[in-house]
This record gives sequence, structure tokens and C-alpha cells, in this order.
Amino acid sequence: METQECLRRIDPARLAAFQAELLRKEYSVGTVENYLRAVRAFARWSGGMVDRRLVLTWKAQLTAQYAPATVNAMLAGLNRFFDFAGRPECRVKVLRLQRRSFREAERELDRGEYRALVRTARTLGRERLALVMETICATGIRVGEVPFITVEAACRGRTDVALKGKVRTIFLPDRLCRRLLQYARKQKITSGEIFLTGSGEPMSRCQIWAEMKRLCCAAGVAADKVFPHNLRHLFARTFYRACQDVVKLADILGHSSIETTRIYLLTTGTEHLRRLERLGLLC
Repeated sequence: METQECLRRIDPARLAAFQAELLRKEYSVGTVENYLRAVRAFARWSGGMVDRRLVLTWKAQLTAQYAPATVNAMLAGLNRFFDFAGRPECRVKVLRLQRRSFREAERELDRGEYRALVRTARTLGRERLALVMETICATGIRVGEVPFITVEAACRGRTDVALKGKVRTIFLPDRLCRRLLQYARKQKITSGEIFLTGSGEPMSRCQIWAEMKRLCCAAGVAADKVFPHNLRHLFARTFYRACQDVVKLADILGHSSIETTRIYLLTTGTEHLRRLERLGLLC
């Protein structure tokens, strides 16, 4: 373990070592990016200095500026860094959150808006992006799992996703497989990953996010609703309405806890109000 003396500042070398440690422990790419982003944000704010009083002040400032879930995500990354660096005394408690009862309707993508995004992408000649969105929404995969969509998987009708130390099988609808193989043939991709850049590199999660955002105006969909994870949420809500089996849905989404799946299935405040009205308990 490193000494207290050399842990008073956060420097690029220490961040690189932290990143390597997270990857060695098979943290997902998204988690690694989020943790590093949090540590870099704190380092910029503190001038690289590490001190518990500074961490508490930063936490207070975050709490005044951001939603509790955002604050906790940043504190989780910073706390993990302090564990790695041998400074557990600098850890701070995350905010206690009451379990959510409703989801925010203004940030939830509905089926019509999803179709508008796909239709707009195709109208603009962005077939790759349209197919990426359809793949995520039709299967419920995470954006970080897109690289597991290969020519071989499309031929078999399923893919084995290995992420976060777990392996699960994702089935691909026949119609989606046909579209994937048609696209691969058009792009002269005979094996391996289907969604590649012009230089032959896999599409990154940031690239997918940015390309989706550029569709917003043309599709007439609010930018706050347009990001890859919302496609996964749409899949989850649609699947649950069809089968009413939260355990099966949790397995498909790769959730270890049904409580995580429950977040995907929250109703909006408007939907809840309609249910209250239907109770007929007012005289």
C-alpha cells in the first residue's frame, strides 16, 4: 500500500494506475469512465490536493448543484479511488435517497418518439445508427454490449454477452437478424462485429450517444430523452407489459437484483394519478 505522504495529491500517474486496477478487476468500461470522471472533477476543483475536509466541502457543493443520484455516482467513484490509494479516511457517506415512486415523464422515451428517431436516421442516410438503436431497443442490451452483436451472432440468432463478471445469452429476433446480415453484406463485413466506424474500429458508447443527440431536432424529440440507455428502458417497459414477469425481465437485462429492474418499471406521476381516479373512492 502506498504511503500517506505520496497520497496528498492526485496526479496523472495515479489516475492511470487506478484505471488499470479497475480494468484488471473487470469493471465495465462505463463504470471505469464514470469513476475516472468523478476523480478528475474533484482533482480539478481541489487543485489535486487530497484532504477529507476538501472532500466534505466538495460534497456540499455537489449537493447544492446536482440531483442526489448524480452526487452519489460521483462520490462512489471518489470513494473507490480512496480505497485504491490507501486513503480510506477520506471516504464520505453518500446521500440517503428515498426509494423513487415515479419516473420523470419528461425524460422518458416513448414508442412513438423511438420510431421517429429511427425513421429520421434512415431518412438522413444513417442506416448504421438506425440499426444500432433498433438492436438496443429490440433486445434490451446495454450500449456497452453492442460489440457483442456480430455476424456470427446474427447467423445463430443469439449472442453470449460477457460483462461485469457474468455471462448471459441474448436472443435476437429473426427480423433483426435479417436486417443485421443485410447491413453486414452491404458493408462487406463477413465476420466479427457489425457496427464499425469508417476506419474499421468498433463504435464507442460516446459515438453512439453523440450521433443520437444529433437526431433530436430533425426527429422532433426533446434532447433530454435521447440517449442509449432510454432505449433499454423502453424495451424493459414494453417487455414487462407483455409478460408481467419481473424475474424473467431481470434475467434478460442482466440485473443481479430485482430492485434494479423495478426502477425501469416505475410509472409516471400522471399514470399514477389516473389509477387513483379510477379507484372511485371519492363520495
